[in-house]
Amino acid sequence: MENGKTSRYFKYAIGEIALVVLGILIALQINNWNESRKQSTAEKEFITSLKNDLKQDKIFIESVIELNEPRIESYKILNNDIHNLYTNDRNSLDSIFKIYFRSQRTFYPISGSYESAVSGNQITIFRNKALVNKVVKLYNSTYDRLIDNGQILDERWAFLSKKYSYERRTGKFREMTPEQLTEFLDDVYHHFKQMEWYIKQLKLAMKEIDKISTEK
Repeated sequence: MENGKTSRYFKYAIGEIALVVLGILIALQINNWNESRKQSTAEKEFITSLKNDLKQDKIFIESVIELNEPRIESYKILNNDIHNLYTNDRNSLDSIFKIYFRSQRTFYPISGSYESAVSGNQITIFRNKALVNKVVKLYNSTYDRLIDNGQILDERWAFLSKKYSYERRTGKFREMTPEQLTEFLDDVYHHFKQMEWYIKQLKLAMKEIDKISTEK
């Protein structure tokens, strides 16, 4: 009889242990499911916020390109014909100068969503690794390079604005010798080459933005 009770006790104990283990496994599974759901929700919210930021970035980039592109043709005219225009058509020269010397604008991205995901270490656990890699490249490489070169462009613009403040203030060329006109072209050339490269990089950045924005 004692042996029978002991046998039933062990069976009962094993059953209890099995139920406890099963309960723990179910609890862990529920916890994992909840964490997975939270992670999925956080990732979707990040992608939505990121795409909103990039939409604004693209609008900003387009406005910078729109402002700067007319300067390319203006520079080409100045470079090819400034001496003739200065001698024979000063009004046209002044008009072209005004186009090139309109206000400067460079691009700075909206990075709130990205920085929040990075600071919270969330971005490292997002499942869409292909998208994450594109986003990291955009912000840590493309955007950083654009910011650095935008600062160089601003510095060259500040130099031109100060040196040729009379022309900017009056909208007319002062009296210049042929040597001074050549010096003017040299000064503008340094700004122009930086601006030309900068516009190309902005267009490449827009392509990266488009690739990220079409991700699901």
